[in-house]
Amino acid sequence: MAKIPKIVPITDLRQDAAAVMDDIQKTAEPCFITQRGRATAVLLSLDAYERSQKEKEILHLLAVGEKELAQGKGYSLDSVLRDADALFENGGT
Repeated sequence: MAKIPKIVPITDLRQDAAAVMDDIQKTAEPCFITQRGRATAVLLSLDAYERSQKEKEILHLLAVGEKELAQGKGYSLDSVLRDADALFENGGT
């Protein structure tokens, strides 16, 4: 079952931004901001944003790896897993 996203009209955000931000922090779920009935922005907690950036970096590394494999280059699975573990342990740096 798909989860229904949180949707907040921009007028509600203007009236009570603190409550919207508090809810985002508690749930760690994105909040879609609408203007004139259309989604215009997404608010994320800092933790959710950082997690998303790490996932994006991992996907990029996987794409680079697939490209290298297609070119006949590559690394052993053990080496890749060690690098991935290091990435998570060091917070993506």
